[in-house]
Amino acid sequence: MTKSDIAAAVYAGLQREIADVVESTREATARSINALMTATYWEIGRRIVEFEQGGEGRAAYGEALIKRLGADLSQRFGRGFGWRNLSQMRAFYLSRPAEQILQTLSAKSPSSKIVPTLSAISAGRHFSESPARNSPDLTAVAQAFPLPWSAYVRLLSLRNPTARSFYEAEALRCGWSVRQLDRQIGSQFYERVALSQNKAAMLRKAGPADADDAPTPEQAIRDPFVLEFLDLKDEYSESDLEDGLIRHLTDFLLELGDDFAFIGRQRRLRIDDAWFRVDLLFFHRRLRCLVVIDLKVGRFSYADAGQMHLYLNYAREHWMKPGENPPVGLILCAEKGAAEAHYALDNLPNKILAAEYQTVLPDEKLIAHELERTRAELDRRNVDSGRSPQVD
Repeated sequence: MTKSDIAAAVYAGLQREIADVVESTREATARSINALMTATYWEIGRRIVEFEQGGEGRAAYGEALIKRLGADLSQRFGRGFGWRNLSQMRAFYLSRPAEQILQTLSAKSPSSKIVPTLSAISAGRHFSESPARNSPDLTAVAQAFPLPWSAYVRLLSLRNPTARSFYEAEALRCGWSVRQLDRQIGSQFYERVALSQNKAAMLRKAGPADADDAPTPEQAIRDPFVLEFLDLKDEYSESDLEDGLIRHLTDFLLELGDDFAFIGRQRRLRIDDAWFRVDLLFFHRRLRCLVVIDLKVGRFSYADAGQMHLYLNYAREHWMKPGENPPVGLILCAEKGAAEAHYALDNLPNKILAAEYQTVLPDEKLIAHELERTRAELDRRNVDSGRSPQVD
């Protein structure tokens, strides 16, 4: 073996070691952010509950308190602290009161600094004028929450506390991702185990975590809950092709004239415990309405139309301003050789408005042609750069 071969082998080993350090640190960072975020939400829920319990009549106007807090905190910290989220934090604390967290942390670390503080809280110390005096160490509280916040949100949707405990324990035992947890709940795994005569065999069938479902550190950090918590913008696509199409279509629509005003891309919206993403959001000045654009890299299906109507109903309730017309949706399908563009006009209140929208908005064939041309150009660039073309 030559000196250069030895040097190359040594260098390769050093590179692997550094890569391992970086990857493990990224994973630890993602876990820490999720745990601290969950501990923060738990503490917010505790303060709300104890405030309600701290004076006569406070519980009677609990909903009004939540909505007022949501409006004020959203203005200061972003949409992650709206009243619906605060209600969820309150419910999260009620499902895991201080006494339960105290037992969990005491079992993990008897000498933890959190124990005396939580002991005082669980003994009846409620909200005071100086809440910092009975504030627990959130870094220590985070140890009680090994699952990501999105998993706890999914568990909160279960009304049966026994089922909730079962799925939480199994998620920890098997290392399920949030996606796997959702699938197990959807398949009624708890009920099937309860009815089974061989419960041990059923539990073995649950199996270990699916490596394909495990989120990367990058995916964990850009989880919508984390982005809301950190008040970061959520603008990303799931593929290079999708990102390229969205960026080009943004420019294309703006070049059609000054009617289109760009509002945002990759706009997240949350309904119950499910997240959706609107690819592009414009405002049309002449029509005085929002234009919701959804890009489908694959073939159009009836489910896409249903999802667009969900977006439009949400936009009408939450994004539409007084004096504006109802929003209109545009579904773009970018499958090779079958580019399509279709307006979702069926839910408009009258046909006259639908006809006006149809005449003012860009021609569907024009958009479909631009979509096909853009995709061909992006595929050509990928080939020229040595990358494989996007495959549906």
